Amino acid sequence: MKKKLILLFIISINAHSQTYIKFNAFSALALVPNLGVETNIGKKTTFSFDVMASFWESFDGKKPMKFATYTPEIRYNFKEKYNGFYTGAHIGFDTYELQKWNYWRDFPTYYEKGFGYRIGATIGYNKKLSDKFLLDIFLRGGWHQGFYKGHYNDGTPGRYEVAKKYNKSGEWMPYGGGIMISYKLN
Repeated sequence: MKKKLILLFIISINAHSQTYIKFNAFSALALVPNLGVETNIGKKTTFSFDVMASFWESFDGKKPMKFATYTPEIRYNFKEKYNGFYTGAHIGFDTYELQKWNYWRDFPTYYEKGFGYRIGATIGYNKKLSDKFLLDIFLRGGWHQGFYKGHYNDGTPGRYEVAKKYNKSGEWMPYGGGIMISYKLN
């Protein structure tokens, strides 16, 4: 499946004239790289693929904060491609080793290691700065389903939960956004 998606993406880039490479200025401030590429696939549609990753071992020496997200997305532009408002639909996946935000205070010795998938939507606005540069301001959210194993970060052996294989957690939530600075390749 992954090989077919990559092949489709490469063919799409070569078959159409407008392709942008992008980086998220907002996440770069937190030293969490978010890179992407977007290319033309129709009159008002584009295909975007971005990767965001955190390589932080921890913010405070106790809470792990490592993750990687992969988001392929089809976008529909209301005016014209790469100019004005758009919406997108995506199915993405992620891997992580982190502590849930609501455990920071109540369960400070717990963390989760696992993987998940996301199904959601993006709303955004593209603002052309020049023939080669544009800003892509966006917010992304939807359903996230995680499969993880709960561990202790204080050296306690074993797992903190009783699930035999993976624990599961699903919720509706925002999980992406920022300001992408985009550069037109061709």
